[in-house]
Amino acid sequence: MDIKEIQEEIVDEFSMFDDWMQRYEYMIELGKSLPLIDEKYKTEDNIIKGCQSKVWVHAELEEDKLVFTADSDAIITKGIIAILIRAFSNQKPQDIIDADTEFIDEIGLKEHLSPTRANGLVSMIKQLKLYAVAYQTQLN
Repeated sequence: MDIKEIQEEIVDEFSMFDDWMQRYEYMIELGKSLPLIDEKYKTEDNIIKGCQSKVWVHAELEEDKLVFTADSDAIITKGIIAILIRAFSNQKPQDIIDADTEFIDEIGLKEHLSPTRANGLVSMIKQLKLYAVAYQTQLN
């Protein structure tokens, strides 16, 4: 599936819930299925700056596609990064660079986060895109 299809699938899943408590619970569940970062990558270099909680992200290029792993010390944040990784992992760097993130607004995530968590979300997206730029540069 391409990024747009995955994003649409995520929007559909979130639309099944009536209220935000159910959506938070679902995000926590998604966080439990997060492809966990190897302990050796839980370093200062891999911490996303601008997040209230600690979030580590690592990226590797496998057959011209970026594969992300991550972890967080907070369950909601773990769910947020799990959603982003689901949308962007196993995709070509250029596709990640070109992808929009409107699906975040469609599920209403930003408006239901505290200001510091919303800033963290923006920082997570920025970091995933920066990884994509770095790896795309290597491919060119």
